[in-house]
Order: sequence, then C-alpha cells, then structure tokens
Amino acid sequence: MKNRRDSILKPSGHGYLEFDKVSFSWPNEVNVIDQCSFSIEKPGLWMLVGENGSGKSTLFRLISGVIPPKSGKIFCSFRPSMVYQNPDHQLLMPTCKSELMLSAPKTIPHSRLFDVIQSALEKVDLGEMLDRPIHTLSGGQKQRLALAGAIVSNSNLLLLDEPTALLDPESQNSVLKVMKTLTSSPDDPIAAIWVTHRLEELNFCDGAAIVKNGGISNWNTGSKVFQELKSLAHR
Repeated sequence: MKNRRDSILKPSGHGYLEFDKVSFSWPNEVNVIDQCSFSIEKPGLWMLVGENGSGKSTLFRLISGVIPPKSGKIFCSFRPSMVYQNPDHQLLMPTCKSELMLSAPKTIPHSRLFDVIQSALEKVDLGEMLDRPIHTLSGGQKQRLALAGAIVSNSNLLLLDEPTALLDPESQNSVLKVMKTLTSSPDDPIAAIWVTHRLEELNFCDGAAIVKNGGISNWNTGSKVFQELKSLAHR
C-alpha cells in the first residue's frame, strides 16, 4: 500500500485502484475531494474513517465512475460494486435465488447459473437460503445477501458504506467475519473499502486511513488509526 505515485504502478492480477491528485466539487461548493492521492494494489479489507461531510460518499461515487473528477486522474482495473448501509434499499426480489439471478451477468450460461448462485450463498454463510423469502431474513442475513449479489455480479472491489450501522452486535460480527473470509480467500480474494464510524471494527481491517480535508491519510494498521483517533478525541 502507498499513498503517492513515486514509482510506476505494477498492478497485481487481482486489480488495482489509484487516485492521482484527484479533486471534485459539487456546484457552487469548495472541493469535497482535494488533491487526493492514494492507491490500493491488492485484495484486503481497507477501512476509512472520517467525520460526516468529509467526502467519503463522494469518494465512492468517484471510484464507481458515477461522477468524473474535476481534476486529476483515477486508474482502476477493479470491477467495483456498492453495498449500502440499508440492504432494504438494495434488495429488490422476493427470494434469495431470484435476487441473485437479477445480479448475475447475462453471459453466465443457464446451465451454470444455479451453481454460481449456490456458491455465492455459501461464501456468505447463506448456503441453505436459496428459496428463502427475503422478508424473513434478519438484518445481518440481508446484508450478507447483498454481498452475495456483488459476488455473483463478478465484482472484485466492494464499496461498503457503513454496512453494519443498522445491525445488532451479533449481525455486525457475522458481516465482518464474512468480509474477512472474502478478502483473504486463498483462491480468489477480493478487495473491499469499508467506511465506518465504529472504531472497534478497525481491529478487523488489513489497513486503515482517515478521510479529512478532502484527502486520505497514509494507510496504517487499524490499531494505530484507532489510537490516533482516540487521542484526537481527548484533546
């Protein structure tokens, strides 16, 4: 991990993301993202923390290509997919099977579709839920189903905007556990950028950074970022 482009980027076979002095502002506003440079060059669970209005949501829109930068360059060979705070805003179909069928690329042969869907459900610990009505799932199960939808869509970079904010502690842990498994899989690991306000979640990440003043701090360990934020809170 590095935050400045001081060498030619050598992306891994899993994909890479780089912001090179990226700025963005909404109409009649100062830059929300200001000369922001950082990179993610390998799978893992990377967490961002920052105050409301610090630009985290705008950052996700830039990564996913929903909005273009005002200046600077974005290099991304990942296939990004958003996972929202409230899964009820993302899940559209009546059953787990039909939801994942909706997410599956049209290029998957029909003869393989069931296996792809079943495999995705097993990866998020919902292997027995194929025909389960979505309205009967718990909040944590719904969020894990949203993760399965991203997997079926062939995404390898998940953008998670406070995905545990509406969940009870048990469900929070279930989602974190699944994400650690997905991002550290020995066979096909993915990358995930996870926005959080729960500092205890930093214990699960592979790297963490602070979003502030339109930029991102250097990547560091979750424990060091946790201590830095606790120290700032007591000043």
